[in-house]
Amino acid sequence: MELNYMSGAVESILFASGEPIERKKLAEVLEIEPERVDAIVDELRESYRNENRGFEILKLEQTYQMCSSPYYGEVTKKALDHRRNTPLSNAALEILSIVAYNQPVTKAYVEQIRGVDCFYGINALVEKGLIEEKGRLDAPGRPWLYGTTADFLRCFGLHSLEELPDLPRLELPGDEVEGQQTFDDVIPNPEPAEEGTPEE
Repeated sequence: MELNYMSGAVESILFASGEPIERKKLAEVLEIEPERVDAIVDELRESYRNENRGFEILKLEQTYQMCSSPYYGEVTKKALDHRRNTPLSNAALEILSIVAYNQPVTKAYVEQIRGVDCFYGINALVEKGLIEEKGRLDAPGRPWLYGTTADFLRCFGLHSLEELPDLPRLELPGDEVEGQQTFDDVIPNPEPAEEGTPEE
């Protein structure tokens, strides 16, 4: 592969991931030696510094991660603080609901339910202080577990998670109208009238 292509490929992978990528993994994907990956990353980092770019590549043990440049830290922080005050999107509300009712959960669990990548949605909720990391799952890769915070309770006027409303009942196959709620789901059955008391 040409050097320009490999440099662009490393940049694209790190940008798309948002998370640390193992040096060994980059080498396998590009079919080059790990030392060649180091050289490519060093060139990219030098280029970013010379051009005062808004991002840089960090080396974290045997991994690389793209992040914003500390040089623009003040204005970046101001923009992110502003973003924390924006209303939640429907996608963010869906993620928050899944976490709230099933916590602690992993990102993979949320993505399995929603069927789409949830990396940015989960990060946005963490930035807003509505969910937080609750430890790691004892499984291969030890993924992070997420749960709601005290700010979540305050924002939704709850004193505890026990006050979360019950989820709508799912209709089972064989019900009269599959996939829809019945009046019994919304209006409780009236208690039988006592003898001698006329019904209204």
